[in-house]
Amino acid sequence: MKQKLRTLLLLSPLMMGSLSIGVATQPAAALDCAILPKSICAQAEESKDVKKTGTMVLLVWVLNILTAGVGIAAVGTLVYAGVLYSSAGGSSEQVAKAKKLITDVVIGIVVFALMYFALQWLLPGAIG
Repeated sequence: MKQKLRTLLLLSPLMMGSLSIGVATQPAAALDCAILPKSICAQAEESKDVKKTGTMVLLVWVLNILTAGVGIAAVGTLVYAGVLYSSAGGSSEQVAKAKKLITDVVIGIVVFALMYFALQWLLPGAIG
């Protein structure tokens, strides 16, 4: 049983990679509006603009969800680190842990911002 689970865990990245290759090689028309809500899909079908295609609308939709998720996670982690720092008292371990959390959150926000700007550079005006 353990061997089967270990094999499955080792092969899962390969299976996901082959799945994504299979999805990426399908024509774009087959992917349009496959998982979008009907209101977004209808808006995309009405317009002939490339920025309003189902793929672009999906990209903007996912990016908005990711931005909200990163924001919520960053604020939650900063609040936790602040409480940890303020309740540390004389414990240098808690202070070090809180400082590391704050540093990691700042690095994460910077990396996410760089990803967002890279998407803006690749698809100018399409996102945001």
